[in-house]
Amino acid sequence: MIGETSAGEFDHLIDDIRHFERMLADEGALILKFWFHLSKEQQRKRLKKLSKDPEQSWRVMDEDWHRFKAYDKFRAVCEHALTQTNAAYAPWIVIEGSNERYRHLMVGRTLRDALSERLANPAKTARTPVTPLANNPEPVDGVTVLNSLDMSQQLTKSGYKQAFTKLQGKLNVLSRSKKYHKRSIILVFEGNDAAGKGGAIRRVTRCLDARFYKVISVAAPTDEEAVQPYLWRFWRHLPRFGHMSIFDRSWYGRVLVERVEGLCGENDWHRAYGEINAFEEQMARHGIIIIKFWLAITKDEQENRFKEREKSPLKQHKLTPEDWRNREKWNDYAEAVCDVVDRTSTEIAPWHLIEANDKYFARIKVLRTVVESIEHALKK
Repeated sequence: MIGETSAGEFDHLIDDIRHFERMLADEGALILKFWFHLSKEQQRKRLKKLSKDPEQSWRVMDEDWHRFKAYDKFRAVCEHALTQTNAAYAPWIVIEGSNERYRHLMVGRTLRDALSERLANPAKTARTPVTPLANNPEPVDGVTVLNSLDMSQQLTKSGYKQAFTKLQGKLNVLSRSKKYHKRSIILVFEGNDAAGKGGAIRRVTRCLDARFYKVISVAAPTDEEAVQPYLWRFWRHLPRFGHMSIFDRSWYGRVLVERVEGLCGENDWHRAYGEINAFEEQMARHGIIIIKFWLAITKDEQENRFKEREKSPLKQHKLTPEDWRNREKWNDYAEAVCDVVDRTSTEIAPWHLIEANDKYFARIKVLRTVVESIEHALKK
């Protein structure tokens, strides 16, 4: 709305629209945007005619006349918006809107021609090759963000209980504060198989009112989700103010499991880093606090936990042949994780690496990070 959006916010919205449409086009969507133009005089006549018709007068409200008075301002802003968001992969089609028959005919003809061309040339989509990002520099002396973690850190059971009680109280109080209810929160949990993501999530939710959070467990996309842009199934779970969404695995599957297992094209996962950063930037600008965790365990510790699950009737369901198979690609996953941290750890959404060989230590570090991150964000 004119007068309700600052120049900076307007520019951000334009950038968001361009990112969104570029992503849709890169996913193979056919995008056509129609703008119906009316001159100021034509608009005045139409509003008058509708106002005088007893059966149509409900269509014209005071707000419509208010906007009519600002016609020239609206036109200038709209022309700028159309210019800035017009692209070959998402073109604007401007149609003279005064004649109903002409308007309908032009829309129908444009749709027919665009669909015919796409069906005749199914490979001719807006997908453009992405220049592969340079690999990370070779680690100095073999040191990476993962193998530099001190996995020997531990916490005693008594120390865990004491710290948990204190942090539980802090998080509960924070979640009921006035400032909290003017923001929303997303927690992202990624990590090695059997790293303890579920246990860490349960300790966070124990501190919260069940009415104000939801846990989204992400698995392979359904048939419905697979035909949508890959971020679509995550947009639907963004929390409203005063609420928290906790993702047990997330949109990072595109640059982790899908990359390593070859479930998407190389072009797709290379492009995804930029799309993810843009997605998280948009969330942050709209008041969402984003806290991302990678729970890391050693290969030996993972094997021990797998064997423990095999022996326990209560845990056997957690272990699948795929878990054992994934261990064969341990180094590939480690390389992908290092790339993720390098390319998507930003000031607004940094990665927090959790040394998770000791479950007590990991759960307290996660909980403390959540509390400190929310406290810091609410002070702004």
